Amino acid sequence: MAESRWILHLDLDQFIAAVEIRRRPDLRGHPVVVGGDGDPTRRRQVVATASYEARAFGVRSGMPLSTALQRCPDAVFLPSDRAAYDAASAEVWDFVRTQPLLVEVWGWDEGFLGTDVDDPIAVAHTVRGLVADTTGFTCCIGVGDNKLRAKLATGFAKAPPGALPADALGVFRLTADTWWELMGQRPPEALWGIGARIAGRLATLDISTVTELADADTTQLRAQFGPTTGPWLQSLGRGEGSRTIATEPYVPRGHSREVTLTDDLLARADIEATLRRLASEVLAEVAADREVTHVAIKVRFAPFFTVTRVHKLASPTRGAEVVQEEVVALLDRVEQGRPVRLLGVRLTLTEQAG
Repeated sequence: MAESRWILHLDLDQFIAAVEIRRRPDLRGHPVVVGGDGDPTRRRQVVATASYEARAFGVRSGMPLSTALQRCPDAVFLPSDRAAYDAASAEVWDFVRTQPLLVEVWGWDEGFLGTDVDDPIAVAHTVRGLVADTTGFTCCIGVGDNKLRAKLATGFAKAPPGALPADALGVFRLTADTWWELMGQRPPEALWGIGARIAGRLATLDISTVTELADADTTQLRAQFGPTTGPWLQSLGRGEGSRTIATEPYVPRGHSREVTLTDDLLARADIEATLRRLASEVLAEVAADREVTHVAIKVRFAPFFTVTRVHKLASPTRGAEVVQEEVVALLDRVEQGRPVRLLGVRLTLTEQAG
């Protein structure tokens, strides 16, 4: 880990759709919707991503594919292909790592870069151009003096055509010097980390702007949100954040898998069979040098009431039967007799061997 003078936040544009368009160039310029098995007439399948052309019709991630079909009947619907997205993402980040930058990957399509140069805007434009030329993917880059400001700057960099000067297209800088001018009068939910629920609780304290959050009574914030979260929210309002880049490869502490069921399950035997299958699939993804320490299940009842249950194992194990039995046992801590529409299993693992 290392601190950098400047933080760049790189965000690949419509990444999943872009992967599909790269391997099918004839789709360029057309509304593309990716999700499930690509069949919008099947029940309970949702949009993973939509191209900008599809978004113009109101298609959004998480929306049922059937709704997307209603909103954009001329869209091309494609199945999700996780392996292709993994490979394309690795291609991008492997290339970015060839540049003289610190690199911290946060997911398929975004990550933070660190640099100490005097002109980070020039670096951002260079990286943006090289990524496009090398991989065919376009991206936006936010530049900031910490991660929070860099992340928010990316939102400005994605401004609609005409909102930014031509030489600022796709790149934007947000620093302490411009924080209040650009963010001060925006609502708290404009900040990275604040959603509608927290914003609603802030509103009960008469806090409706970033400036008001920054200037809020710390005692009130502590009372409303707790001794840790309250001060953290105020630090967001002031634009404070980390300048540290973690360059070590990310190793997940757990693996999970879930399935939205085509038909609701009611019988305990059917639910158990599905959980056993999910547990087996997740365990198959675990590296040989790691063991399971905790198991968890996710159960979503019809309609959309979700519970999770977690259990720590007596000792770490890789035994498939043990893991499956522990997963199934968690059903005893879940209400019985209600139709189940989604099931998930998560396994928490020991640290990777050094």
